[in-house]
Amino acid sequence: MLEIIRIHNELLGTYGDRGNSDVLQYRAGLRKIKARVTDISYLDPLPRTGDIYLLGGAEDAAQLLSLTALRKGSILARAANKGAVVLAICAGFQLLGTKYITRDEEFAGLGLLDVSTAPGDKRLVGDIAVKSPLFELPLTGFENHSSVTTLGSEAKPFASVISGNGNGVAGLDGAMSENVFGTYLHGPVLARNPEFADLLLERALGTSIEPVVDDLATEYAKWRRALI
Repeated sequence: MLEIIRIHNELLGTYGDRGNSDVLQYRAGLRKIKARVTDISYLDPLPRTGDIYLLGGAEDAAQLLSLTALRKGSILARAANKGAVVLAICAGFQLLGTKYITRDEEFAGLGLLDVSTAPGDKRLVGDIAVKSPLFELPLTGFENHSSVTTLGSEAKPFASVISGNGNGVAGLDGAMSENVFGTYLHGPVLARNPEFADLLLERALGTSIEPVVDDLATEYAKWRRALI
């Protein structure tokens, strides 16, 4: 049974990122792979047994509540170190870094990615398209944030920006390390880019998976890319 942990959806679910778990469960099911989605409140301990951990977008106050809860026991970092997959979107991506700065205070992040985030001088909002070395075709999404994320020396960018803003610096979006992926792409990103969902399933299962026929998802992704 593939266990997908949806972390703090009541806090990190501002832009519909909860849909990423539904896409993963659905595409696993197309291959007869049993998967379950477990919602974990910020008041609950984070399970150590997840195969895939998902974090989404949030407003500032909710983001800091989530950060405080996730610090307990460093469970997410330990799970990632053992090979679990982590996908973090926008605010969730910022929490995975080494440092997160608001306009009033500086906080230590969870340290899964060597990135730091600070306030920017404008709102970065709208459609975004990126090219990741992990995929042949561009990925598309929607971004809405005002922070700027800078990569440290140990970080690899998730993608380069074709159109939009991404991290807000150096023409890059997100960061990645082993099975940990951070990006500013909402959408939900896995609904708009099913090949990304399949990659995460392969990483979690530790093996390649067979292609499936999912005409609606394929046509939707193709239509979105045509708008770039």
